[in-house]
Amino acid sequence: MISREKTRLIFVGNVPVGGGSPVSVQSMTKTDTRNVAATVSQIKSLEAEGCDIIRLAVPDIEAAKALGAIKKSVTIPVIADIHFDWRLALEAIKQGIDGLRINPGNIGAKWKVQEVVIAASERSIPIRIGVNAGSLGKDLLTKYGHPSAEAIVESADRHISILEELGFSNIKVSLKASDVVMTVNAYRLFSKRYDFPLHIGISEAGPSFTGIIKSSVGLGILLSEGIGDTMRVSLTSDPSEEIRVAYCILRSLGLTKRGADIVSCPTCGRCEIDIRGMAAEVEERLRQIKSPIKVAVMGCVVNGPGEAREADYGIAGGRGIGLIFRKGEVVKTVRENELLEELFKMIGEQVS
Repeated sequence: MISREKTRLIFVGNVPVGGGSPVSVQSMTKTDTRNVAATVSQIKSLEAEGCDIIRLAVPDIEAAKALGAIKKSVTIPVIADIHFDWRLALEAIKQGIDGLRINPGNIGAKWKVQEVVIAASERSIPIRIGVNAGSLGKDLLTKYGHPSAEAIVESADRHISILEELGFSNIKVSLKASDVVMTVNAYRLFSKRYDFPLHIGISEAGPSFTGIIKSSVGLGILLSEGIGDTMRVSLTSDPSEEIRVAYCILRSLGLTKRGADIVSCPTCGRCEIDIRGMAAEVEERLRQIKSPIKVAVMGCVVNGPGEAREADYGIAGGRGIGLIFRKGEVVKTVRENELLEELFKMIGEQVS
């Protein structure tokens, strides 16, 4: 059982973040926010995958004004991602968003920050301070010589101080880099100093293969140490993949039971059926399952059921025939071409 770091509780819309709440899963739309129909369509597809919170880029006033229509068309909380222009933050708040991602040190004079803080406070909207190793201040780069965990945390310190001096504490923080070790060390260092809830992620992790590995390693380390209240897996890929990977990471650490856990053998010389194709089909067809089930796809009728004894349901193939089993016990023997049909029939009878 992982012991979670104690952090403050805040709410992004109706989603609790911190305070021991379940780790929530986020993504960011990859559509043009000004295109309301396309953006709503993508958000709804992410909702179906299990996305808890969605973030949208707000590059200009047209995008900011589109937020209201988008917000009214979806059910999960919407965060506006804004850089430099405080007027975009004010418009986003006016449009009813649930959270802001904005660094107060980057939006100019103190009175501008104060206007945003007053508007956010009136509507109980949290602000995420998002520090990225790739956009540290020049003085910090001069001081430390290069991006580092210490520089990232010092940057966060400065932004937090600005908000706290204005009496604002409804804050969550992220400290990201594309370097896994730097990111992990930044979060470790920060969590020793503060109890603000943390949004964790590896920035610019890369395309699917590389990005999944880097995110799984970095986020896995942090979550295993109890660090992290909400998370995003950042991939140069379809955002729905970000959600699936996030839940796989959480399931592997016992931090969620949501969805199907697929167990499959790597195959060997004993395998005489297309386990690779079957495992891929099982994974695809169970994507929308929310119930916490474990399904095994094994290639050997000799060892398969025993090796996957803890699976709720499974198949083990042989030459021309295969076994359907539940909790390691064989319940039926069928022809090879009937294996998947019988497996999904059994799952469908007991799982919604």
